Amino acid sequence: MAIEILPLEEIKARIGQEIGKSEWIQIDQDRINQFAECTGDHQWIHVDEEKAAAGPFGTTIGHGFLTISMLPKMSEDTSLIPEGTMMAINYGLNKVRLLNPVTVGSKIRDTIVLGSVTEKSGGRILISTTNTIEIEGQEKPACVAEMLSMFFTQ
Repeated sequence: MAIEILPLEEIKARIGQEIGKSEWIQIDQDRINQFAECTGDHQWIHVDEEKAAAGPFGTTIGHGFLTISMLPKMSEDTSLIPEGTMMAINYGLNKVRLLNPVTVGSKIRDTIVLGSVTEKSGGRILISTTNTIEIEGQEKPACVAEMLSMFFTQ
């Protein structure tokens, strides 16, 4: 899938439809450790491989917020952008559920469904997507989140 720049009416016509899937991204221990350094969250379940091996998951797991933080990367090549967009910003999340831990070495990807398109004043357009972060080989997803993006148009 690729970024599509479309008239607003064409985007609205796709509400409720899948707009794409990201590539698989591996969550390795180095990425987990870097996230721990960045956030100061050094809980043993994430960074202490020896202790985590004896823990409930048999290995380290990625931080839930690491999984969430991968949303922009996973959606960067799978977007619907209104024609005339000058810039877009992350506007937040409405609902997030962390359903399944991402064990070290797992691969994750995002399936994106267009949720809503709301025209705001000043040429702003608010678009919501439902993002389901899958874990390769597992039925239960890692995360389901409603992500909001604000587009500023001419």
